[in-house]
Amino acid sequence: MKNQNVKNQSTKSKNSVQKFMQRDQVFDFLTPKAAPKLDLSHNVILYLEDISVSFDGFKAINDLNLYIEAGELRCIIGPNGAGKSTMMDIITGKTRPDAGMAWFGQRIDLLELSEAEIAEVGIGRKFQKPTVFEMLSVEQNLELAMAQNKSVWTLLRTKITAEQADHIDEVLQSIGLIELRNDLAGKLSHGQKQWLEIGMLLMQKPQLLLVDEPVAGMTHQEMDRTAELLTSLAGKHSVVVVEHDMDFVRSIAKKVTVLHQGSVLSEGTMDHVQNDQRVIEVYLGE
Repeated sequence: MKNQNVKNQSTKSKNSVQKFMQRDQVFDFLTPKAAPKLDLSHNVILYLEDISVSFDGFKAINDLNLYIEAGELRCIIGPNGAGKSTMMDIITGKTRPDAGMAWFGQRIDLLELSEAEIAEVGIGRKFQKPTVFEMLSVEQNLELAMAQNKSVWTLLRTKITAEQADHIDEVLQSIGLIELRNDLAGKLSHGQKQWLEIGMLLMQKPQLLLVDEPVAGMTHQEMDRTAELLTSLAGKHSVVVVEHDMDFVRSIAKKVTVLHQGSVLSEGTMDHVQNDQRVIEVYLGE
């Protein structure tokens, strides 16, 4: 009798999985919510003004002023403890500053929004360590990324629209994984996982991408491909890259911002900041 119950449960589970895999329904949750209208009339997408924040008496960000233009690719460099991660935490709502203002375009006050709301208005963040769903295919990772409902079971039974399918193809082409669309994400190389996670952000159609140390642990070939990917995104998106690898920064950056002790130490072309005596003293060590 016990064996019969086990067999019945197994059959029931199998039927349930088959039902979920039918993918015969289209759900609205796969369509990202419409974000508030972004005002780029001054061609600046991100304003950080007079930002300060302290942790247990340590001033992680100290009167920081930073402006990112629409469509710009900006590299942020600086020694450990310069405030780079805290700055991105403030932009994405993870950390609230003690003072200052943070605006997305002319009208969206980031300090009034939650982390989820900031993502919805069009700011995406990629952390250093890739976080993909290794037991799902590359394409399924992208499908899940654009969904409001992150349930894998709901995803598997959902039929995507033609427009969504086109967007997936476009992103797969952009990140260079179109031929691996059906492969499990867990089988990808480290660099390919990084590209997939960037693709997952692109599925949400962000206006501003924050990318944290994208080439850490990559081969030289993967670094070159990552440079091509990030530069291809500039213009369509604004991209802020935090990176320690100076050769990589030099390969992609038109404008570099150097942070030190929570504020901007120097800003300009790579040649400009490399020849800035203050940067040489505190960071480059040359």
